[in-house]
Amino acid sequence: MEIQTFDSKNLLPFNLSRFHISEDYGFIVENPLTELPSYYAPWMEAATNLTYLIENHQLRSKIDQMPLLNSQNLKGHRQLRLAHLVLSSLTMGYVWQEGEHDTVKVLPGNLAIPYWEVSHILGLPPILVHADFALVNWKKRNPDGTLEIENLDPIISFPGGESLRGFILVTILVEKEATPGIKGIVQAVNAILETNDESLIEALQQITRSLEKMKEVFKKMHDYVDPAIFYTVIRIFLSGWRDNLAMPDGLTYEGVSEEPMAYSGGSAAQSTTLHAFDEFLGVQHSQESAAFLHRMRDYMPPSHKAFLEAIRLAPPLQQHVTSSGNKKLCIAYNSCVEALVELRNYHIAVVSKYVSIAGVNARAKKAKSMNDGKSLPTPPSSLEAKGTGGTGIMCFLKSVRDTTKKVVFNS
Repeated sequence: MEIQTFDSKNLLPFNLSRFHISEDYGFIVENPLTELPSYYAPWMEAATNLTYLIENHQLRSKIDQMPLLNSQNLKGHRQLRLAHLVLSSLTMGYVWQEGEHDTVKVLPGNLAIPYWEVSHILGLPPILVHADFALVNWKKRNPDGTLEIENLDPIISFPGGESLRGFILVTILVEKEATPGIKGIVQAVNAILETNDESLIEALQQITRSLEKMKEVFKKMHDYVDPAIFYTVIRIFLSGWRDNLAMPDGLTYEGVSEEPMAYSGGSAAQSTTLHAFDEFLGVQHSQESAAFLHRMRDYMPPSHKAFLEAIRLAPPLQQHVTSSGNKKLCIAYNSCVEALVELRNYHIAVVSKYVSIAGVNARAKKAKSMNDGKSLPTPPSSLEAKGTGGTGIMCFLKSVRDTTKKVVFNS
């Protein structure tokens, strides 16, 4: 979906359904499929046994022997999204099965060709993205139960055990808590168009509560994810082949192109949620950070990317707040911004624990184990001080936090 022009006539009603966003689940795919048609059994068999195959160094040979299946037998958006998750997971496992010191240069055509075709139809790149990992990769243990971590499992898992499960599911639940905030943006845009400041204040308050709840759920990461396992085992399966010293030439997709291609790994920067809050609140990031974030929009489903464009083209919130002279409105706006700053502060603290500190500890343990004649997993040196998306992670996160602070109105 592409939006060329956006005036008040085609902006009203500004609603979620136009952008394939769920009223109840936000950007998460509601009730995602967990099985593909039987024709695709070779894909599903490998994907559902992914952890075993990787840990036993058998995934590459398994994929090399798979038949080339026709992606045209996939029907409907939900089948395509599950297929993208499955093919993405197989690809990450194939590339990183032996770690960063024995990567591959070519993805075999029996995987690369259907993967490229499915990606093209969905408007997504042929690599594991946030929209796979955190928006479609979930199922309920009890279909009638609640959306809580005890009642959820990933559809596809990588090595990492309970920590991997916790990382996926906490990320999904954070996205779920963003839903009232996304709905608040819609209410706010309509309130500005209708010059209804009372409705706008209510919407801003709803967004603030949503951001606060996202932070609270984010804290569950500490309960479910071991920093050492996240750093030494999980992260590499989320990393890509752009800005990565372990794969400086990228990856060739056999049967698609003779030239290697480079794609960034999965990253929270691919979450439409945070982009939406930034667009709505008028946050302007530094040139370097903005360029990276703008590129990450190409890793989102096109309808979600269009939602961000719609917010950008809507009447600016900051201008309305300034011109209104309404003190309550200004306070409500500032509360929103401060809640987003706090969420970003907490993200920095989490990354410090799970990447910076965990990296130091992992390297120290590895050095000690070598001196003691023992063997521990080798920490991924290509990801030191970097996010899986390829950025200098702490500098990037502090930069976006600091630019968010700047849009607070001084009283």
